[in-house]
Amino acid sequence: MQKVRTALIAGASGLVGGHLLSLLLRSERYSQVISVGRHELPLIHPKLDQQVINFDRMKDYAAEMVADDVFCCLGTTIKKAGSKDSFYKVDYTYVTQLAELTARKGAIQFLVVSAMGADAGSMIFYNKVKGEMERDVQQQPFNAVHIFRPSLLLGEREEKRTGEDFASKVMKPLSSLMIGPLEKYKPIEAETVARAMLAAAKAEKPGKHIHPSDDIAHLGS
Repeated sequence: MQKVRTALIAGASGLVGGHLLSLLLRSERYSQVISVGRHELPLIHPKLDQQVINFDRMKDYAAEMVADDVFCCLGTTIKKAGSKDSFYKVDYTYVTQLAELTARKGAIQFLVVSAMGADAGSMIFYNKVKGEMERDVQQQPFNAVHIFRPSLLLGEREEKRTGEDFASKVMKPLSSLMIGPLEKYKPIEAETVARAMLAAAKAEKPGKHIHPSDDIAHLGS
């Protein structure tokens, strides 16, 4: 009999996280889905265990963070966060602390949304933070780490991101022209990223894996 597992998701109120939460709840792979976030989601499901936490005191909630597969969809923008320091806290500190905490609690797989261009040595602040996060998450003793680097995300957000909305309107019509080496730059639906994350978890392939956007598109198709 196939083992039924527990999933933990952080960032389920976001664009990718919202789609992923729905997929996890529908999946026969998981008997329980733990959602950790700042606010309770307007959702009731027999599998769903919502944990409202203060991410600045994540260690206080360690007892509630026991899962087999951990999905991290945390992320913000510098504009929304208000400062570079606040952005760093969400996109680096919270993510790496979640990885460290759940690894200590015996999690087997850690799957995280990063970004195209992530590079710890980059001169671009956003890319540098994402790269540092990737580097340090991979140091945790999970059986598998999957890092997803989507290009421009498409989908309906609750909050408006003017720059991304404009970019999606410009880039989406050009998608059909992006073939070969350009394929990884195609805008990608958030739901496709979510499906790719679940597919990677189901594959249970050990090791460290970085998925560029074109790979995500194939995984999530």
